[in-house]
Amino acid sequence: MNGSIRYYLSMVLELADVNRRVDTNRFGPFLFQMGFDTAEIHLIFQRVLDAQERFKKLPLSNVAIKLEKEVIAGSIYGTNTIEGGTLTEEETERILSLPPEAISKEEEVRAVNIKRAYDLALTAAQNKGWRLSVDFIREIHSAITNGLSHPHNQPGLFRNNQKDTVTHVGDISHGGRYKPPQLKADIELLTNALVDWHNEMEDKKVPALFRAPLVHLYYELIHPFWDGNGRVGRVLEATILKREDFQYAPFAMAGYYLRHIDGYFTLFNTCRKNSGTHKPFPNTPFIKFHLEGLFEVINALDDRVNGLVRLFLFEVKIKQSFDEKKINARQYTIVTQISASGTPPLMSEVEHAPWYKSLYLKLTDKSRRRDLKKLLDMKLLVLDAKKGRLWPGFVNERYLDVFERNVRQKQK
Repeated sequence: MNGSIRYYLSMVLELADVNRRVDTNRFGPFLFQMGFDTAEIHLIFQRVLDAQERFKKLPLSNVAIKLEKEVIAGSIYGTNTIEGGTLTEEETERILSLPPEAISKEEEVRAVNIKRAYDLALTAAQNKGWRLSVDFIREIHSAITNGLSHPHNQPGLFRNNQKDTVTHVGDISHGGRYKPPQLKADIELLTNALVDWHNEMEDKKVPALFRAPLVHLYYELIHPFWDGNGRVGRVLEATILKREDFQYAPFAMAGYYLRHIDGYFTLFNTCRKNSGTHKPFPNTPFIKFHLEGLFEVINALDDRVNGLVRLFLFEVKIKQSFDEKKINARQYTIVTQISASGTPPLMSEVEHAPWYKSLYLKLTDKSRRRDLKKLLDMKLLVLDAKKGRLWPGFVNERYLDVFERNVRQKQK
């Protein structure tokens, strides 16, 4: 299998041959190139494809709404934090649920704007006739920066630096500072060339797993707007992947970039310098980084879906057991209270809790022990003998985050 994948990628590169040099007015020559080594990336490419096929076979319908809300909130938190945002993930999720008239602070507007850009991206990805265009890039930028204060930025309008205002990107700690094109005519020329180059790659069947990070990389090197370029670049990448039927992972990549933020920023400079010194396959580091991120993200989503499905089936089982009189009202109360606790409580804490004591005010210890034993025998509760904690039946260490997150959402 790996040999066939490697051969396939080699054929893609050979047949595509869509490297493109653009001579600008002031910035000088700019080279768009695929520039990755199949020998280095074919294994991780195959792993991503395998992970995606496995993920698509999961029973997503039962948990799709909850999963989508989580992914979008987490992604907005991630992409906003990369650009200096200070909202927590919980605050971001809360703000996204507010009506428009309740949004006033600029930090809140930033989060809502990103959600609006995601909605545009999702609509585009579901449109069979959609193609990447300069108008789409402008539209995403306008959505992201609308209503935000900036001394120069105008939503949807390219930069046009004057002599006394120079744009630099990056810093010394992440591989150096880079001066992108400053003249609007150069920026327009290069952005149009980027779009044409991507669409030519698409026509020649270059997989989205390569097109998406390459557009992300070269878009950031052009850096066409005064503000919001990082957020726009990540949305463009996500749109291209989403269009190729990658579910949830395209937007969840923002979290991966945040977790690896130093490497993420540094790799833009690494690829730029590789190209400038004519190293072979200059873009391999970013392509590989991107594929490794997708593999990590898809596997995490796989775990998350499995956890949510377990939770869904567990809640159905509790209700069904009660309706069919397999458990009594006291037992039903115990399981639902433990499930709502957020973390597995100590058995000693449960025994001294007022709600638990009230269940057995007029009953004997024998009834209490019998109730608990039946719940343990039915696997509706699990007692950790070493730590003395009670877990809901669907939870183990692997799915603890599902347990905790579900409780937080119920408390809102």
